[in-house]
Amino acid sequence: MAEQSADAVLERAAALCARRGVRLTAQRRRVLEILCASARPLGAYDILDAMREGPRGLAPPTVYRALDFLLEQGLVHKIESLHAFVGCHHPEHPHASQFLICDTCGTVTEIENEGITRSLGSAASASGFRPARPVVEVIGICSGCAKSDPDASPRTTGGRT
Repeated sequence: MAEQSADAVLERAAALCARRGVRLTAQRRRVLEILCASARPLGAYDILDAMREGPRGLAPPTVYRALDFLLEQGLVHKIESLHAFVGCHHPEHPHASQFLICDTCGTVTEIENEGITRSLGSAASASGFRPARPVVEVIGICSGCAKSDPDASPRTTGGRT
């Protein structure tokens, strides 16, 4: 979440939770803080490892419960192809999840493009499909990696591990 400071994100998250009448507990806040401080998406066990550096040992269900809460509140997104999580850049309003994922350095950029949302909605509607969670993940090479290696090309061998 390089676009915003972690403090600003945490303050906005606390204010949103207060307006919604839900609690941003210390553990939920810590999970969000860890995600905000990371330059890359993190899996639940990566978050658990970072939390274990604190004074108390934690179990995986603690992290999963916190992530479930943060997902429900729209404060984080799950990157399905990576089985990892990132903080949301605009949690104030519901939106479809759209991500550009660099196959070289692993950075994830969240975008919000109404044209993509409308197109997917129209295609789904035309086929009688009702999406539960519209998520678009585009895997390729970010501009930074493309500049440092102009000959780089995305892997085409399928998903990531």
